[in-house]
Amino acid sequence: MNRTIDTVLLLALPASGKSELRRYLAHLEPEVAERDLHLGPTVQLDDYPYVHLMRRIAQELKLMGEHPIFFPDDVATFIEPREWGTLVHLVNEDYELLGTAPDRPESAACWLFDRIDRARRAVGATPELGRLDMSVRDRLKRALDAEAGDAWEGIAAVVSSWRRGDTVVIEFARGGPDGAAMPLDPPHGYAYSLGQLSQEILDRATILYVWVTPEESRRRNNERVRPGRGGDASILHHGVPESVMLGEYGTDDLPWLIEEAGGDAVRVGNGSAATVIPAAVFDNRTDHTSFLRADPESWSPERTAALHAELRAAFDRLNR
Repeated sequence: MNRTIDTVLLLALPASGKSELRRYLAHLEPEVAERDLHLGPTVQLDDYPYVHLMRRIAQELKLMGEHPIFFPDDVATFIEPREWGTLVHLVNEDYELLGTAPDRPESAACWLFDRIDRARRAVGATPELGRLDMSVRDRLKRALDAEAGDAWEGIAAVVSSWRRGDTVVIEFARGGPDGAAMPLDPPHGYAYSLGQLSQEILDRATILYVWVTPEESRRRNNERVRPGRGGDASILHHGVPESVMLGEYGTDDLPWLIEEAGGDAVRVGNGSAATVIPAAVFDNRTDHTSFLRADPESWSPERTAALHAELRAAFDRLNR
């Protein structure tokens, strides 16, 4: 039976081709997406915009001479490792808003601060932004209100566009330290972050795993980066610091999780309460996707056809 896939978790290491695949799916004609890939029109969610805004908060606090929150500097990973779960809870909130038309907040920065603190509480971390001195919080609000406003507009446009029959695509990258053994210690890796997803998402989800090696992920990360704030905010062109690539994405637990569940699924949780999510692998170790960063008018018909055939096979496996 041909059915429309409800929710796709698009998972992989950074610079693996996930964002490029999202771009490709967004450009497909609806009838082609439904016929070949079993997808409705895609509505896309991602945790990276929150990573970028958390780093911007840390940068602004440092400029004020205040102790940074989230990141100690521009090249380090999270101060609090449970932020990997914070990001998931922010995506959970976005998912809950699908099909609504949110009212614009009086202060987009305060909206962002409150949401981050709420997500931190959900993973047992301290809600730092609410504890800032009022004068510091006011200065931070003024510094980031425009960027937070852009983020709010982007999220509001996505969630209000959702219609029944659409396919939700959720992208995030997880991993662990270079050389780490399986299973990864939480809060590293996909085992931890998938466990932070809402039950509503888990019950509706399938997983498309974009497979690249950590070495290839690092190479493509360096290749795609555009220096400057515009590149930092871009889904397609931001770069991950090398220390983070080695310390947080030096290995990948999703192949191990798929193998442990029998080769075509991922088990989230333990025992009778576990949720089993269908999974398929899109092998991108040989690069099928980087050409998608260019203007769609320039996409090679031959490369596009080859990519589409590979995706069709992967989504057929998910649909079964």
